[in-house]
Amino acid sequence: MESTINNIDLIIKLALALFLGMCLGIERVVAGKIAGMRTYGLVTMGSALFTIVGIIAAGGYESTLAIKESIRLTAQIITGIGFIGAGLIIFNGAKVSGVTTAAGIWVAAGVGAATGYGLYILAIIATVFALITFTILWYVEDRLKIFIRAEIAEREE
Repeated sequence: MESTINNIDLIIKLALALFLGMCLGIERVVAGKIAGMRTYGLVTMGSALFTIVGIIAAGGYESTLAIKESIRLTAQIITGIGFIGAGLIIFNGAKVSGVTTAAGIWVAAGVGAATGYGLYILAIIATVFALITFTILWYVEDRLKIFIRAEIAEREE
């Protein structure tokens, strides 16, 4: 089993997962959020690692059955990340914060799993879409809130 594993490919999978997670984490650091580069990087790399281990333990990347069997381990990654995400969500009276960061961690786990399966383009595209969501959609959402508040204030006058 060990001889059929390409160690360079495994290193590339882990390094790409770490890099993509760190890209997501950089934006969170700039936004002043609680999870940053290290957290996102570890989540993506950890997800890739567990995916790789599951595939190799079930028979390797050449085995269709191994890919199918590894899906169970991927499902457990999602469960574990849900636990981490729940810890990031903070309730303060009627205000809730950390939901976007928790959702970002969930996406980061998916990016890591995609990388572990060798779906590099999917992982990169998902990372880009998440970055667009974190940045451009944040700006749009912020402007929309300002507009709606102004409309409500105008109607109350």
